[in-house]
Amino acid sequence: MRTPLLMAALVPLLIASSPGPGEVLPVTQTRAFVDDASGTPANADADDPAIWVHPRSAGQSVVLGTLKEGGLAAFDLAGRTLGTYPAPLPPTPDAKPGRYNNVDVLSRVPVGGQARNLAFVSDRGRDRIRVYEIDGRGAAAGAAVVRDVTDPGARPVFSSSEEEVDDQHTAYGVAAGYVGRTPVVVTNRRNETRVALLHVAAGPNGSVGTSVVSTLDIPASFRLPDGSSWTPCGEPGEGPQLEGMVVDSAHGVLYAAQEDVGIWRIPLGATGFGTPVLIDKVRSFGVPQTYDPETEECSVSGADPGFGGTHLAADAEGLTVGDDYLIASSQGDSRFVAYERTGRNRYVGDFVVGSGRGNDSVEHSDGAHVVTADLGPAYPEGLLVVHDGERTPAAGDLPTTGFAYVSWADVLDELD
Repeated sequence: MRTPLLMAALVPLLIASSPGPGEVLPVTQTRAFVDDASGTPANADADDPAIWVHPRSAGQSVVLGTLKEGGLAAFDLAGRTLGTYPAPLPPTPDAKPGRYNNVDVLSRVPVGGQARNLAFVSDRGRDRIRVYEIDGRGAAAGAAVVRDVTDPGARPVFSSSEEEVDDQHTAYGVAAGYVGRTPVVVTNRRNETRVALLHVAAGPNGSVGTSVVSTLDIPASFRLPDGSSWTPCGEPGEGPQLEGMVVDSAHGVLYAAQEDVGIWRIPLGATGFGTPVLIDKVRSFGVPQTYDPETEECSVSGADPGFGGTHLAADAEGLTVGDDYLIASSQGDSRFVAYERTGRNRYVGDFVVGSGRGNDSVEHSDGAHVVTADLGPAYPEGLLVVHDGERTPAAGDLPTTGFAYVSWADVLDELD
């Protein structure tokens, strides 16, 4: 994820009474979070949401959101904070602290002879998958709605030692789903192109762990139609990483967004991956770029050869599936792009989340999650929750982030 420069003075909070063409409006939004030691919780940078649907009382459904060093947060359907849950402290003063990046949920996971509602969180600071159990009462449980049940002996996902963990080529994006009756968790590696498939296992004293059963390396360089080779620009030693992912359990597919490349469709089995297919590219695919060590940024260093896509502006970020659609966050232009969920994943439309109803618009979104259950009058066809990378107004000179709730019915109206 690239963190955009917030220019609060140039982004006024616009209050609109109705959406414009290609626009949907938030129903509500969470409180804003501040990535600073002065914030509560401290150093909280919102990133990725997940929704757990209560099986009997839809109004008690719960939204979870990662806050990086701020840990994990839980919200009710009105966007009110139920509780925040800190990331773990580093094992030594010199080690990296916990930093929660992405989250996904699974209901009725068979673990230790019980069916448990679980949230899986990628801790990119410590290279672990942390596991939280969701209280069956849902939002009615208040701050007790989730509790950390991670196996205390959990090992790093990708790193061979704690020293390697501190290099921060660690677990980054995460997605969970079922392959047949087998619950699986998929994570990818920061600054690398590796994807790992994990199984869920019972740990001691009711804890829950995960174990890697297979890995896959997505391409890091590409042969272009003119015969030349192209590698996405990055800092030396860093590869073109993936982050946003979603498991489409209904079709046995993993969708994975490689930020500077595009979206991959990968057949998913209970013990491994099939052959990846790139279903769409970012517009800047194939464009020559050069890394500047002084600015620590990449800049265009040649003409666009015209091999990129037309719908995604890098970074390609959060992915989610609902009804007949695959939804992707086009972070570079703050749009959400919709594709057919099956077949060749044809592009079908796009939309922005604008400002209105007293809520801010959504910019530079990292993560998204949709559920299509009836969650009450505000969400009769379901709920789409998206990360907002530029909450307006900021907290003084400090940029803020949060999550916005959108009625899935409004999105369907826009796409249909």
